[in-house]
Amino acid sequence: MNQETVTVPGRPIVGAAHFRTLFPGTAHGAHTARHAAERWLTAQQGGPEAAADDSTATACLLIAELTANAALHGSARGRNARLALTLTPTTLHIEVTDARGDRPPVPAPAAEADGESGRGLLLVASLADAWGCVPCPPGGKTVWAECARWAALRTCPGSPGGPATTSASP
Repeated sequence: MNQETVTVPGRPIVGAAHFRTLFPGTAHGAHTARHAAERWLTAQQGGPEAAADDSTATACLLIAELTANAALHGSARGRNARLALTLTPTTLHIEVTDARGDRPPVPAPAAEADGESGRGLLLVASLADAWGCVPCPPGGKTVWAECARWAALRTCPGSPGGPATTSASP
């Protein structure tokens, strides 16, 4: 079951807004989860015009890399991966949890960075303000990244304060 928690667009975030979705450990599943997260981030900023900034582009790239890595390196038959975003007035925290704790993320050495693949974690390390990996019992892992460039996010002059949340389960 997928679950998504959102705040009302056009209102400032007070506290935190959350987005969570489960996705199959496939390229298509990662693609679908990434696009759902991008739509959510755009809505949090009041629409496509407000979302066209470097912070959003960075966040979308981080989400794409982490979900793609979960599908490529962390999938296990019959087990979904999870994408979770936590947005505060100053930080976006991204977590992708998969079923393969035996395969921790390892950035490719610089010598291998010229290959056709293997640069995803190098991008994550260079674009995120912080990132890491923690075990997720009973055998998975959670790879996380944080962007601390969201201070101006969702501040709309004249908007009433306070978040409103809704939940949807497709």
